[in-house]
Amino acid sequence: MLMAEPELSPSKTLDSINGHDSTVEPNPTSSQDTQINPLNNDVGPSGKRKIDDGDGDGNDGDSSVHPLWKTSLCSFFRHQDGSCSHGSACRYAHGEEELRRRPDNTWDPTSERVKKKLKSEESEKRDVSEEVMMTEAVVDGDDDDGCGSSNELSKCLVHLPRKWCSENLRSFLNQEGIPFKFAKKKKGMMLGFITFEDEEQMKSSSKELEGKSIGNKRLSVANVVPRSFGKKSNSNVASGLKLEKENAGLDGSSLDGETNDDSGVDGYVSKTRSVRDAVTPLAHMLYADQLEQKKNSLMQILKRLTRNARKACPTGVPLPEWILKSREIGGLPCKLEGIVASPIEKGYRNKCEFSVGYSLEGKVTVGFMLGNFREGVTAVEEAVDCPNVSMIACKYAAIFQEFLQHSDLPVWNRFKNTGFWRQLTVREGRSNGNVVDSGTFGGIAEVMLIVQVCTASFDDAQVATEFKRLTQAFVDGATSHCPTLPLSALVVQDHQGISNVAPADAPLRSLPLSQTVGDLEMDENKNVMDVRIHDYINNLRFSISPTAFFQVNTLAAEKLYSLAGDWACLGPDTLLFDICCGTGTIGLTLAHRVGMVIGIEMNASAVSDAHRNAEINGIKNVRFICSKAEDVMGSLLKEYLNVTREEFDDPNVSGSSNDIPEDNACPETENGEMPSSAEVGNKVQMGSTSENENTSMQHFKNVVAIVDPPRAGLHPSVIKALRTHPRLRRLVYISCNPESLVANAIELCTPSPIKHEKGNKDNRGWRNMSSAGLARHRAKSMPISEAFQPIKAMAVDLFPHTPHCELIMLLER
Repeated sequence: MLMAEPELSPSKTLDSINGHDSTVEPNPTSSQDTQINPLNNDVGPSGKRKIDDGDGDGNDGDSSVHPLWKTSLCSFFRHQDGSCSHGSACRYAHGEEELRRRPDNTWDPTSERVKKKLKSEESEKRDVSEEVMMTEAVVDGDDDDGCGSSNELSKCLVHLPRKWCSENLRSFLNQEGIPFKFAKKKKGMMLGFITFEDEEQMKSSSKELEGKSIGNKRLSVANVVPRSFGKKSNSNVASGLKLEKENAGLDGSSLDGETNDDSGVDGYVSKTRSVRDAVTPLAHMLYADQLEQKKNSLMQILKRLTRNARKACPTGVPLPEWILKSREIGGLPCKLEGIVASPIEKGYRNKCEFSVGYSLEGKVTVGFMLGNFREGVTAVEEAVDCPNVSMIACKYAAIFQEFLQHSDLPVWNRFKNTGFWRQLTVREGRSNGNVVDSGTFGGIAEVMLIVQVCTASFDDAQVATEFKRLTQAFVDGATSHCPTLPLSALVVQDHQGISNVAPADAPLRSLPLSQTVGDLEMDENKNVMDVRIHDYINNLRFSISPTAFFQVNTLAAEKLYSLAGDWACLGPDTLLFDICCGTGTIGLTLAHRVGMVIGIEMNASAVSDAHRNAEINGIKNVRFICSKAEDVMGSLLKEYLNVTREEFDDPNVSGSSNDIPEDNACPETENGEMPSSAEVGNKVQMGSTSENENTSMQHFKNVVAIVDPPRAGLHPSVIKALRTHPRLRRLVYISCNPESLVANAIELCTPSPIKHEKGNKDNRGWRNMSSAGLARHRAKSMPISEAFQPIKAMAVDLFPHTPHCELIMLLER
């Protein structure tokens, strides 16, 4: 006879993610345990219950079983290689076959069926929201192959493999028996373009291609809608493409208001996002609601750290204390102490990069793209009603756009990779004082304009003439505005690559600014290194070169750096490593609180700026190394923890510290507060040695690293150096991409195995791994060392009205 388990109280619920509920105590000694089989009404040949996908209330007709019986997967069973000490008394399912539906008719969110369903729903949402907004000349009569000689007989295929080129598309069409006249496909895009012989051939082929599967994608057929330009003949003829929805059965209303109804050309109705939705998708929300949404999103991301670190723990090694305590704080690896709001919500960006292209109406436009190029979106719209863009940046974008209407040189065509005008970058520098509304332009005192062009295949004389006209247009536009717009420098960047992201060594040319534009026939590199604007962080003046990295929200960056310094527990006996230091902003703002700062940066221009910034602020206790962090981190940790005076005073070392005295410690003021950088900038904790030894620097008692890596995160070699050096006890990680922080933290915080295990070098599936999965794989080959543990985390909102924010986490051991 089957015995029903006692009823659970309402307060005792099951945790479907983190394991067993501590309130449910199994009774393995009970005589009833071995007899319990509440699922015996539907048992397959394997002895396990068959999956029932029909509707039900979760009980499957068995009223003797509690509604929550086996509605969640047993995480203990999964993590312990198929063993569970609870035996048959376990209230959790040991595999998908035993999993039951919940009382609300839903499934455990960690189950495979739910994951597949969510993946399918996300794919459908992408299909709904993906609209082809290709405004480039991809089907005009100028093509060498003649593709698109008749727009009425042309179609666009959406969701093709990105790695395909025209030859792959033609081979696919031939294999499928699809007749066509011309076909072309650009590598890196999801789109292909086909021209047919006649209308009948086009209709039959379109019907055959619609919905055809390639890999895990289904093809969609889009119309090629010709758009006419009110521009002279030297401009490329643009084409707008509108994705057909009727065959796919897609309903635009499922976009939940993220699109606006705009009338297209030739009677087509285009449901496209506005530039405000594309650039600042959270702008429709109150700022307090934005912060709450970002905080909740970060909590979900941080929970992945706990789950993946648990999975990565070696066999036989106890789980670290921070994982065991994670259930007390909702599965988080450490407490998320909140999110710091930006001091300024509107017009906060001090750097805006405007693309040059065509709007959906075919007008030459300087603004922002409405989507990704690989998805067939090249339409550019003016930056109107974008709350993160300053008024000055919008004014200069409008001046440049007006100039392009009368330029004899074409704008960049992203499909053909031809053209001249590519991008406008507006960089702004604020005056000192941290007053948001000081002055007419919110404290903005300096402006640098960087125009990106591609001079290949264009006549030098024509280019020089256009540059003269461009300079005059910006000067006239700035001076004619009331009040006059600040304008400090105009730089031209020559870039011939496919993407607008230019390499660090792309040629720069400074154009002189004056009321009467003079002769521009000068050395392109003359004085270009001296073209800079300035900004202030924590009352320090920073020099910014054209391509240097600088936080786009200066006032919020002050809060971020101050928080990092507070968490690092700095003092006069601290050796601070500023990894990925850029122009030295973090290290320099904290230099007055430590004994020595070592900055590491691979961008030579940024390192040059860092040296200059240290000089103009009179800070002596810093050294900047131009190299990859993974190449020098290990040696630097050894060098600065045991270095002779002769080595330290070597003038050939970059950022030599010859001016640092030997006998001055970094003092505190009488009231216990840290002195200013001017007072202690040239003082470093030194010590003396015995007479029989070489004079050497005292070992710093406190070694701290602050890392602020790019979006991809830290290189594995840097993680290895940080993890394996025993003197480094505290690490502050600042991340603009929480996903990469989670991946790096897995390697830093996963306990070492009892015996060193080499990773599976034969694993060829790493390309398909998630960043967290790849981190778990690398953690297996991490040298045996003491792991860090997450102590606390906090977010700082540097990017209001967007989903992004900075996340800072303190790691200790």
